[in-house]
Amino acid sequence: MIVPMKKVSLIIMGDKKAETLKELRKLGILHIEITEGSGKKLEELKERVSLFESALFSILEKKNKKAKPQSIDIPQAIDVSKEIVSLEDEKKLCTAEKIALATELDRLSKWGELDPEKLYALAEKGVDISLYEMPKSEYDNLGESVKTLSLQKTKSSVKFLLIKSGIEGESEVIDSLKAYRFEMPATSTAEIRQKAENLNNRIKEIDEKISSFAGCADSIKKAIKACEKEIEFEVYATGMANESLSADSKDSVSVSYFTGYVEEENLEHLKKTAKDNSWGLLVEEPTEEDNVPTKLKNNKFVSLIYPLTDFLGTVPGYFEYDISGWFLSFILIFFGIIFGDGGYGLLITAVTGILIAKSLVSKKKVSPAFLLVGLFGLSTILWGTLTCTWFGLSPEQLPQWLQSLSIPVISNVYADKIWYPFWTHGEYGLTTAQNLQIFCFTLALVQLTVAHIKVAVRNRRSIKILGDIGSIMQLIGIYYVVLSFVVNAQVFPFGLVISGIPVGTVALILVIAGFVMSFVFSNYEGNIIKSVLASLKNIVSVLLGVVNVFSDIVSYIRLWAVGLAGAAISATVNELAGPLLGNFLFMILAIVLLVFGHGLNMILNVLSVIVHGIRLNTLEFSSHLDMSWSGHKFKPFEEQIEK
Repeated sequence: MIVPMKKVSLIIMGDKKAETLKELRKLGILHIEITEGSGKKLEELKERVSLFESALFSILEKKNKKAKPQSIDIPQAIDVSKEIVSLEDEKKLCTAEKIALATELDRLSKWGELDPEKLYALAEKGVDISLYEMPKSEYDNLGESVKTLSLQKTKSSVKFLLIKSGIEGESEVIDSLKAYRFEMPATSTAEIRQKAENLNNRIKEIDEKISSFAGCADSIKKAIKACEKEIEFEVYATGMANESLSADSKDSVSVSYFTGYVEEENLEHLKKTAKDNSWGLLVEEPTEEDNVPTKLKNNKFVSLIYPLTDFLGTVPGYFEYDISGWFLSFILIFFGIIFGDGGYGLLITAVTGILIAKSLVSKKKVSPAFLLVGLFGLSTILWGTLTCTWFGLSPEQLPQWLQSLSIPVISNVYADKIWYPFWTHGEYGLTTAQNLQIFCFTLALVQLTVAHIKVAVRNRRSIKILGDIGSIMQLIGIYYVVLSFVVNAQVFPFGLVISGIPVGTVALILVIAGFVMSFVFSNYEGNIIKSVLASLKNIVSVLLGVVNVFSDIVSYIRLWAVGLAGAAISATVNELAGPLLGNFLFMILAIVLLVFGHGLNMILNVLSVIVHGIRLNTLEFSSHLDMSWSGHKFKPFEEQIEK
């Protein structure tokens, strides 16, 4: 359920901000609605957190698992972080310089070992030498106007030395060769290489030094949490609204105030604290205009869905519904159908069983995520048992007792059999695939009906409930339409009569009557005429709503389709690996193929659960509840909790 909240406004003396916040933090029950603060201290704290995070990233990047834990306080953590960040900055400079030197060595590599000092020494003695590289055709046209010494010739280019001799016209030729002149390095290639090696050694020293701080990682993490709490405190302290109670600046008294939310059960505790500290306290019922936080409270079993909803970041709005129990129930069914293979379920259950056992042996609390995944595994085993699907094997390859555990109408054992409903008198029948489609559409009917029942219960004191009943009638009628249009029109004709009941006609009547009731009462707010006018204003959306119901039900066929695709992949993997298993030389290759193929299929199935299974809960189901998942979590202002 969604825990009931009360909106409170707290008024305090302007000079009592810090004192009040300390008291509220000890109390730990108030969610404060202040999101922005200001001030130099706040900026310094944010910079400190940024410093810690940068240092922590550098430490964790080195992955030094042998480092012994070191306990350091916040001042020491600041010093360590500054040193790490300084080392990282130096490393960046060294790396950049090393890259530049490598680029320079690559440029010089074509010329061998060069030493500009030797060329400068020759120049001082009157021998001025320059290096050039140019196309061979142009080199051949230089003539006798300059003195050159060819060093290397290829079909396309020539490397050569040009020796200034003072020949007439030499200067003009040299000027025309500027584009081909090779720029000498500042130092010799040997010195550049040595410098690059020194930089490489320094980078290694820096990495080793940073790695030596790995034991401080936990302390830095704690320092980050402590700073974040200080930031939260400072945001609240500087973000409060202030008012002056007197126009006279000399005798003015300032007060500060803010709003927040408290759980209804903790209201009396807050009132007592406010009275003891002489705070002004105003208590109100939250309205839909308020940004009320959401806190969910469920039993241990239903709470197993929280790791998944936390991962998705889905939080119902305070005035929406807590569908945790329904979410868990249906996602277990969807997971089992999408994975579809009991063998995969055994693997999932075995892995989670090992993780749970490991936690119990080490006397640690078992993660709810492990338990949830374990339930997913059991759900998959159950569906695989009912459909006789195990590791993509054909039913003939499975023992008889496994085949006997399956339900015939949806079992792979009877995949080629036609099932004849009693009203067709053996004339028209359904395939196993069609039976599975009917099961998926029935799931849709159940889940979407649950959504409208929940809405109807909320509107039970209003005539608006008739609109919700109309929506349920539409669902039931359109369900039959889907069976006729999508599954089998011969088995589910609109002229079908069972025991004197015209089923097809009743379905159409339910659709029409349900539409009328929904049209008239769905927008009811005290006046039927206004409700009808509101529907008329949105007539296109209202008409499309009927189509949406049809498409929402049909959307559940994705469960069967994705499960079928997964089964096809696993069967294909088995077919590819099967012939190799008969040959000892190819046995290892077959095992690798099986592990890779089935592993990839399981990964694809996980993605399918996220894309399709979760969608049916957070979109189709939620849209029929008018849920937008617009909530945010209830986070009370409380003391730092050491973990």
